Amino acid sequence: MAKVIVIANRGQYNHRIYRTLRYLGVDSSLVQNTITPGEIEEAGVDGIVIGGGQYLEASGNSGEIIKHFAGKIPILGICLGHQLMAKIYGGEVRTAPVGEYAEAEIVVDEENDILKGLGPSFKAWVSHKDEVSVMPKDFIRLAHSKTCPIEAMAHVELPLYGVQFHPEVEHTPKGPELFKNFLRICGI
Repeated sequence: MAKVIVIANRGQYNHRIYRTLRYLGVDSSLVQNTITPGEIEEAGVDGIVIGGGQYLEASGNSGEIIKHFAGKIPILGICLGHQLMAKIYGGEVRTAPVGEYAEAEIVVDEENDILKGLGPSFKAWVSHKDEVSVMPKDFIRLAHSKTCPIEAMAHVELPLYGVQFHPEVEHTPKGPELFKNFLRICGI
């Protein structure tokens, strides 16, 4: 049976990612960010979701996991996971001029396979004070909002995707569609 592992980075919505995947019929596990790449390999997963949290410094082994599995297993970074992915690949993260905790209109710039069927725009819940300010080399911007220039991004070759918004909460009505797209990318 196909499996997706969710790395919890102490964010308030990490359990919702796990539950959404379970509702979609996928065997998933919510694990602490102290898990090692070796333990993930032993679990035999088809996809990895790096969940949200408040600080890059408290992301445990998430960065090591992204580096280790890049190009081997599809990875979706949500909120802090998105920011961490950007930093690892040479992008920049800053404190946002406007911290957000509200609904936002996400404008799709490039549909790509992760945002397939969601555009040209959609409502999503945003909850962050930091954001990606400079996208890393070899990534493309997939979406933006009025207050955040990089709401979603993807690597041009590797199955690496990042979203600043929260697709796992009910305030993002098309969130399940994003997860279905990720599962298709994972071959599930």
